[in-house]
Amino acid sequence: MSLLVLLCILHIATATAAHLRPGFYSESCPEAELIVREVMKKAMIKEPRSGASVMRLQFHDCFVNGCDASLLLDDTPNMLGEKLALSNINSLRSFEVIDQVKEALENSCPETVSCADIIIMASRDAVALSGGPDWEVKLGRKDSLTASQEDSNNIMPSPRSNASFLVDLFNQFHLSVKDLVALSGSHSIGQGRCFSIMFRLYNQSGTGRPDPAIEPMYRKRLNKLCPLNVDQNVTGDLDATPEIFDNQYFKDLVSGRGFLNSDETLFTYPRTRKFVQVYSKDQIKFFKDFAKSMIKMGDLQSGRPGEIRRNCRMVNSQSVDGLVES
Repeated sequence: MSLLVLLCILHIATATAAHLRPGFYSESCPEAELIVREVMKKAMIKEPRSGASVMRLQFHDCFVNGCDASLLLDDTPNMLGEKLALSNINSLRSFEVIDQVKEALENSCPETVSCADIIIMASRDAVALSGGPDWEVKLGRKDSLTASQEDSNNIMPSPRSNASFLVDLFNQFHLSVKDLVALSGSHSIGQGRCFSIMFRLYNQSGTGRPDPAIEPMYRKRLNKLCPLNVDQNVTGDLDATPEIFDNQYFKDLVSGRGFLNSDETLFTYPRTRKFVQVYSKDQIKFFKDFAKSMIKMGDLQSGRPGEIRRNCRMVNSQSVDGLVES
């Protein structure tokens, strides 16, 4: 499906987000949000990096046909899912944390809380538990009946993307320049792969030279982390405080220490630079704008039919077939 058609679907379905509301499960599963946070807390104690990994799932889910947990579906003989799409393969992780949340919710409130809502709640909790803002989430989503690797490949940007491209992309999802910069602050926690920065270090724009925007001492650190013969799945910190959600990410961009090209160009591009500068000096404003933009992104809906999956990795008809076969 073309990007134009996908954007039209999301545009038409903007009104369908009207049914989303805080406290959606207050009667059907009143402990839902507490259960999600408790599982997230345990997961992040066991592996701190899982917080950033879970948070990223909201981005990669919502931008592809809306926030419908299509990202979580495993491949089937008749469907290529999104987990192995270009922007996701060898990159997205911590799907097992979502499985743990779903299992806990099914034990408490069977067939009630959607996997799409789990992503939204768990992403919020990952930020809050890392020291970032906390916010009230709107819930009531349904889970998709299918997924599309092709759609993911057509939509999700590369870490090589520049700010100009990202501004245009976000605009098509009715997300502003400020939304783009605030949401990019999600890179306040987590790590990125050498694969994503090799061109910046050794062949920026085909010049055979490094990106001149990289601060020299920081470039030496990255050269050491990611030499030419490196296993490109080796990871490096996205900012100087990778386990703490704060505004250090923006301070690093101002200093020329952005890990990804798509990060550093937010400071070198005039339309985004002013927001980077503001957030680098005002963490409270960054937190406030980040929460607003996460809620706004969470409103992306396709309007397609859905269900409440019993298992986030497969549609319900598939899980029933599995039970019959066994």
